Amino acid sequence: QVQLVESGGGLVQPGGSLRLSCAASGFYLDDYAIGWFRQAPGKEREGVSCISNSDGSTYYADSVKGRFTISRDNARNTADLQMDSLTPEDTAVYFCNAAHRSGGTNYWGRGTQVTVSS
Repeated sequence: QVQLVESGGGLVQPGGSLRLSCAASGFYLDDYAIGWFRQAPGKEREGVSCISNSDGSTYYADSVKGRFTISRDNARNTADLQMDSLTPEDTAVYFCNAAHRSGGTNYWGRGTQVTVSS
């Protein structure tokens, strides 16, 4: 069964850290760019960060630059998002996306809730 499963979300205080993980099954991430997106209540889904399948180049939204770090481990078929210095504005459901380098196949996970609150 092909799927992406996110984990690592939870409740954290402002200034804290969380590490999200995205695990793929039923396919290999080697040929896929990995993206993290988030959707806060009442807002549209937005891109947070992504990492290429080829040279590992990364992209970060301005709102998370310097605080979040994306990584991938093709051997483990996973991708992580390290989130530091979290603020209440980071509260959202975080989704993992895998996009094939050909621009064809595209998979989404079901999301993991991140809540930043004191």
